[in-house]
Amino acid sequence: MSEELKNLLSEELKDELTKIFEKAMDEIANLVVSQELDQAKIEFLGKKGQLTDILRKVGTLSPEERPMLGSHANEIREKIANAIEEKRKQLVLKDGEKKIATEKIDVTLPSRRTEYGKRHPISTIIMELEDIFIGMGFDVVSGPEIEYDYYNFTALNMPLNHPARDLQDTFYINKDNVNTNVNEDVVLRTQTSSVQIRIMEKTMPPIRMVCPGRVYRCDSIDATHFPIFHQIEGLVVDKNITMNDLRDTIELFVQALLGSDTKIRFRPHYFPYTEPSAEVDVQCFICGGKDDSCSLCKGEGWMEILGSGMVHPKVLSQFDINPDIYTGFAFGMGLDRLAIAKYGIDDIRLLFENDIRFLRQF
Repeated sequence: MSEELKNLLSEELKDELTKIFEKAMDEIANLVVSQELDQAKIEFLGKKGQLTDILRKVGTLSPEERPMLGSHANEIREKIANAIEEKRKQLVLKDGEKKIATEKIDVTLPSRRTEYGKRHPISTIIMELEDIFIGMGFDVVSGPEIEYDYYNFTALNMPLNHPARDLQDTFYINKDNVNTNVNEDVVLRTQTSSVQIRIMEKTMPPIRMVCPGRVYRCDSIDATHFPIFHQIEGLVVDKNITMNDLRDTIELFVQALLGSDTKIRFRPHYFPYTEPSAEVDVQCFICGGKDDSCSLCKGEGWMEILGSGMVHPKVLSQFDINPDIYTGFAFGMGLDRLAIAKYGIDDIRLLFENDIRFLRQF
């Protein structure tokens, strides 16, 4: 390449560098968004940017001109980079001022009041009952809410045709599956009695335990029924346990919970896992049986709170507990109804509505 041509090329590169510099400075000055600066940096200074393209042509110049043009190009690169950073600072400051202007805080205003929650009546009932039973020598245990049919029904002496196993009464998780062994069906537990089975399966007498927890049944929703509710089950197995021990235990904890003047009554009943069996009622605290339209007792004057009885010998013997030596009693009660009775709540649905105004009353 002739000297004349090299000089001409050198002048053209200088002109291109000047044009790139002027274009870059003009575009940077007009940018209003921080994100656009990154694009400008790529356009002018990136690996495929306009300035980089010019520098690749420096090799075609004479040895004397290369350092001069290279130095000039680096100077322009530095000026463009500095202009980008300076513009970035301006935009950040501008964004901050805009944010301050739109998010002003009036420090003279009173602070927001801190909202404090309240313990739910069911939680309070559970804690009170646990204290009562622990004071009577019981252990507090727990078990799974998703349970096998065996623990929920079969081990409790419930035959396959028992109404409680029906789909309209029990929430089945895998009932649609083809299952040759009904004991492998999985359900949402309908009672916390399943925990009694798990305890007897692993523990030899003496046994004194209670188990509070959630249970599930396909109930229609009304003032006294809900498909999700709470129970507490109790089990005592030892030598010389009688029905009198059962009655004394129930009367003691009911009066400790609801008051010493609380009246209870036992009614003969049938449960597959206890024999003899009885249901226990407390007198209606709203109407005392004087109002036929009472939403709580339906005018009967009594409200059922638990089922109870002596543990069936068949239930004991399947866990190698000799029913000729050991006897026991069991009971289970709805905690929601206890809460209704204790706090004067006239509708069970209020316990599940999560209204802080309702909870503040207790």
